Amino acid sequence: MPIGATIGISAVGIGLQAWGQHKAGQAQKGADEAAARASESQAQLADFNADVATLQAKDTLDRGKQQADEFANQVRGFIGTQRVTQAASNVDVSYGSTVDVQADTAYLGKLDEMAIRANAVRAAWGYQVQSLNYREQGRILRETGTAQLAAGDAAATAGNIAAIGTIATGAGSMLSTKYGFGKGK
Repeated sequence: MPIGATIGISAVGIGLQAWGQHKAGQAQKGADEAAARASESQAQLADFNADVATLQAKDTLDRGKQQADEFANQVRGFIGTQRVTQAASNVDVSYGSTVDVQADTAYLGKLDEMAIRANAVRAAWGYQVQSLNYREQGRILRETGTAQLAAGDAAATAGNIAAIGTIATGAGSMLSTKYGFGKGK
């Protein structure tokens, strides 16, 4: 086979190999960009979940306050019923054991009211921790997406460099074949 034909076939092969390396780098970049978009979507979902958990915490505190206030009103109503019942039995409700009973009822009622508030605070704290976890998850996902984009750019660059290297190596080989560089005469 004439040397010109050999060089021509080699040139086509080198060109195809270089094109393949370039396309492989571009394909990897596209895959990494898609993965970065997926990471961003997941990060947005984590942000939404964090916002929901924050709202749940606020709602839990609001409902806890409302329940505690309603309970306190019920205790006051119960104490009033105690006073009316005792007065109806001709007992003086302003001193003695009747005052002690009312004070005990008020004290126990206040303890229960504080327990209702404390339970709401604990439940809200759980939602706040959940919100922080979601926000951290979103931050990590965004960092992952940024790293995926950088990896895609690196893959594209590596594909281009490999293609250039293939062309340079192939050209050197073809020149050596045609002109006999590196052969002892």
